Amino acid sequence: MATSKSFLTFTQQVTSLNDKNIIISNSQYAEEMLQRIGYFSLMGYNHLFRIPLTKKYKSGTSFDEIVALYQFDAELRELFLKYLLQIERHIGNLIAYYFTELYGDSQSEYMNPNNYNNSSRNRKTIGGLIKKLHGAITTTEYEYVNYHRNQYGNIPLWVTVNVLTFGSISKMYEVLPQSLRAKVCKHFPSVNQKQLGRYLSVLTKYRNACAHGDRLFTYKTVDQILDTPLHAKLTIPQKGNQYMVNKTYFLL
Repeated sequence: MATSKSFLTFTQQVTSLNDKNIIISNSQYAEEMLQRIGYFSLMGYNHLFRIPLTKKYKSGTSFDEIVALYQFDAELRELFLKYLLQIERHIGNLIAYYFTELYGDSQSEYMNPNNYNNSSRNRKTIGGLIKKLHGAITTTEYEYVNYHRNQYGNIPLWVTVNVLTFGSISKMYEVLPQSLRAKVCKHFPSVNQKQLGRYLSVLTKYRNACAHGDRLFTYKTVDQILDTPLHAKLTIPQKGNQYMVNKTYFLL
């Protein structure tokens, strides 16, 4: 087993980068960036500058270039997150609307496993979802949740969805009765129910990557995006019936 890396002061980190033949034009600036971003996070962007299959860097690699790539990715995350949050709210509101339209506004209704597609395949997912919903209605961290609990003794789903994560909202869509999934899906005419479910799963992972500051421009998920008319419009090369581009990357 390899020995774990030792603690280095910010000054020692700059020296270490110099020793790797990374050009540092301003040591004070380099220390400031390492303090703000962190050595580990910043070096997550060094792979484009390294000679493949070695630990050596290409001639002329500068610290400023690595920082610029990090900053580009940070701006990309902010852009993605802006629209992912809009999608999260849109889906959550639609689920709350159609669920409440069918079952009413009592919190006991969305806490009832029988109001979902409670098949043996979905039972574990529904159990996990009910736990998340219970956590949402018992939390004391949100003023609006406390208000509804204290004032009415009931927290309707259109309030609760604001506490849920994108992942929980995605799971809720997955286990809704087919009739409710159809109503949600009709707002997105370019995809069917199954495709929307897969997109929500993929978007959840991208949302988490953005929120946690993970490297985004090379990020890919384990989920494959299902074929949609968008793929055909983009004229992506195919081999037989399979697209040659790796569809674990999200198509914008």
